[in-house]
Amino acid sequence: MPRTRIRQPRALIDRKALTIILEDMAAAVPDNRDRRNRLMSLLRKALADGRAEVRRRFLKEKGTGAAAFAENSYLMDQIIRLLFDFATTYIYPRANRTAGEQMSVLAVGGYGRGEMSPQSDIDLLFLLPYKSTPLHEQVVEFMLYVLWDLGLKVGHATRSVDECIRQARADTTICTALLETRFLWGNRELPLGLRDKFQTSVVAGSGADFIEAKLAERDERHARMGDSRYVLEPNIKDGKGGLRDLHTLLWIARFIYGVSEMSELVARGVLTSEAASKFMRARNFLWTVRCHLHYLTNRPEERLTFDIQPEIAQRMGYADRNGVRGVERFMKHYFLMAKTVGDLTRIFCAVLENQQKRRPGLSMTSLLARKRHLNGFRIDSGRIAAVGPDAFQKEPLALMRLFKVAHEQGMDIHPDTLRLVTESLPLVKGLRSDPAANTLFLDILCSKRDPEISLRQMSEAGFLGRFLPDFARVTAQMQFDMYHVYTTDEHTIRAIGLLHRLEDGSIRDLMPSAARELRKVLSRRALYVAVLLHDIAKGRGGDHSELGAEIALRLGPRLGLSDEETETVSWLVRHHLLMSRTAFKRDVDDLKTILDFTDVVQSVERLRLLLALTTVDILAVGPAVWNNWKSSLLRELYMRSEDLLTGGFQAEARDKRVADRREQLSLALTDWPEAERAAYLERHYPAYWLTFDGLTHIRHARVIERARAAGEAVAVEVIPDSHRSVSDVIIYTDDHPGLFSKIAGAMALAGVTIMDARITTMVDGMALDTFTIQTLDGRPIAEPERIERLARTVRGVLTGTIALARALQEQAPRLPERAHALTVPPRVLIDNQASKTHTVIEVNGRDRPGFLHAVTQALTRVGIQISSARISTYGERVVDVFYVKDVFGMKVVHKTKLAQIREALEAAITEARPRAA
Repeated sequence: MPRTRIRQPRALIDRKALTIILEDMAAAVPDNRDRRNRLMSLLRKALADGRAEVRRRFLKEKGTGAAAFAENSYLMDQIIRLLFDFATTYIYPRANRTAGEQMSVLAVGGYGRGEMSPQSDIDLLFLLPYKSTPLHEQVVEFMLYVLWDLGLKVGHATRSVDECIRQARADTTICTALLETRFLWGNRELPLGLRDKFQTSVVAGSGADFIEAKLAERDERHARMGDSRYVLEPNIKDGKGGLRDLHTLLWIARFIYGVSEMSELVARGVLTSEAASKFMRARNFLWTVRCHLHYLTNRPEERLTFDIQPEIAQRMGYADRNGVRGVERFMKHYFLMAKTVGDLTRIFCAVLENQQKRRPGLSMTSLLARKRHLNGFRIDSGRIAAVGPDAFQKEPLALMRLFKVAHEQGMDIHPDTLRLVTESLPLVKGLRSDPAANTLFLDILCSKRDPEISLRQMSEAGFLGRFLPDFARVTAQMQFDMYHVYTTDEHTIRAIGLLHRLEDGSIRDLMPSAARELRKVLSRRALYVAVLLHDIAKGRGGDHSELGAEIALRLGPRLGLSDEETETVSWLVRHHLLMSRTAFKRDVDDLKTILDFTDVVQSVERLRLLLALTTVDILAVGPAVWNNWKSSLLRELYMRSEDLLTGGFQAEARDKRVADRREQLSLALTDWPEAERAAYLERHYPAYWLTFDGLTHIRHARVIERARAAGEAVAVEVIPDSHRSVSDVIIYTDDHPGLFSKIAGAMALAGVTIMDARITTMVDGMALDTFTIQTLDGRPIAEPERIERLARTVRGVLTGTIALARALQEQAPRLPERAHALTVPPRVLIDNQASKTHTVIEVNGRDRPGFLHAVTQALTRVGIQISSARISTYGERVVDVFYVKDVFGMKVVHKTKLAQIREALEAAITEARPRAA
């Protein structure tokens, strides 16, 4: 148990005073049932008072997690000692206990380590000399029932010394539990005997097996938790870089060296005093965070979710500073501590390996090493290693060459050598201006081998941040939203790995057009550097694209890029969000959209580079962000822009294009009577023929034909498209004000998200609306029963059989409760330059059921007609873009009207729930 001094222990619990009270009570009360009830009342009050005092000290006096853990453990120790003494003295007294009736109570698990957090379970081992006797069973049962009735979660085992040894040999979990047993009360000789037998019968000769088992267990846990210490809602106990990783180091140290604390390894020459201090600082920080987490949630919560992070940051004194939010400063500190845990693991494992491995005279590995060109390095246990402890002091350039050799050989770097790298980081400053070092770095970054592994090694060792100080500023930097999954540095390194895999074809199925066009790129080096730098200026208080472009202009020449490459990198960083914003927020069927986009891009080479950068940037955000719908939008924008840039786009006369589309549909409807076919063609305005492709024209015609034949007031047809991961919904009904808003509400009730909308009014006053939708988890609606449910909901809302406003009020929130901690400033942008024929309105706000319904309802109330919509969701933030006209079919230009629109939309965004029409 950590040696943390308990301040004023009797203010927590006075065992001596309680013992006297219990003695008096036992003498006065002969009935054991009555005794138990009075004992329960006394212990319940003592436990509640003690916990309240621990909490007061921690919160009011700004205490540490170490102190709270020690105080909670001390409090529970006294409760269990009082309980054991009362059970054995008054409930089941024995004048002379036999040797076989002796018993000890031991704390195990976190309680055994002294890590008693506010919501921890209590794990006990009732240790016996031989097999269990009736007296043992009675005492154990009495104690457990009292503890359970006190509301405590108690895990327990009752075993003899020999049973403990036998099970420890067979089960690593039990073996680990015995490592951290702590004597509480009872017979003092039994635990000593257990410790001696454990050392001779379990530990002796099995160190390598135990290390292998615990590290394999750790790796499996990391894989289960996402295998990254940089997820933005980390699990502080089981996540990578969390407390369990520190526990693993402590278990191994106890098993191999027989120590109780990592600090004891300093005297043995196993760890440096600096490494031991880092262990203590990381553990104390995580302990304090965990205490705050448990006190805030009042449950054994281990995830630092978004709703909890701001409050813990405030309680731990992280204030807003220099444009950086306090919560972001707190989480950066957390991620740096998680990185420290990784550093400690690497250092400790290197020491263990050196002490545990056998040393053959001449291995096959060393023979192979002679045939390899290692450029001044050697191979140790199959990994690249420095030739001596002063290798980097003699030649600082060897620091960079180390990563280059490891990269070329496809080998890992020995942990001892990585430790030397960390110790030699002050030398890196001199490499920044060294052309040879920059050339080696660029070679690694742009290698045909996967550069992600080497860049991650550089980052983990602290080398990358020293070599590129701008990268150090985004290391461990979080973005406080539900869209991003990783820290900025982790996102960047993942993006580079994804670019490599896109280039080698291993993920071409995710974005075939990007993979195909990437092979044609001429500025390959510029692309890789742009991916490295695209988010380099985040967190600086300004537009990170603009600031990053300036950094690129400064870094490009240093890295060895030509003037042309440097300018290309700067342009890509400046405009790295342009393609996604255009594809996801603008109508690519509007020629002005394509003209504006290509006016910025200007060349096919830049278009290809931007497509690749945009693809890997989105893919690297998180596993659930990319989908085929986004892929199709980017592909469509790319193809139309490429046509325009290469001259393939034919701006033929609008009337001729309309006539051609009408003719194509007429030929496809040969089964219709000629008069009926001609009448149908006249029912559409010219804009309709240019908005949809020929296949969609045919589908629309068939839907309308079936609806008229059946006399349906509302026709709904759902067409799944697995290639785009969406479903198209065609709705044909009488047009009226607010139709779009009602349909949006119906879609929300049906549990689907509108991605795109095309609103068409026909000459005869009918509405023909086409919506592109997905399920909330990004899939198309394909199951027949779900299609029917969606159609039934739309019909019910449009015919009035479903009370939309009431149904939306009763609908469950779309986002988890923790998302309410994330602020989304409401914003309305009105743009009359983005389209020649429409006013474009962009609405930003917090996602909620019925959000789109409320917004479109507001537009209807102010007399605005919606022609098309593009809907995007980024975590908790929704961005809706509408192409609109006024009641006369014109762009909205009057200042009074624009102000009225803005006011109505801002009111709709901030409503907690959509109101009735």
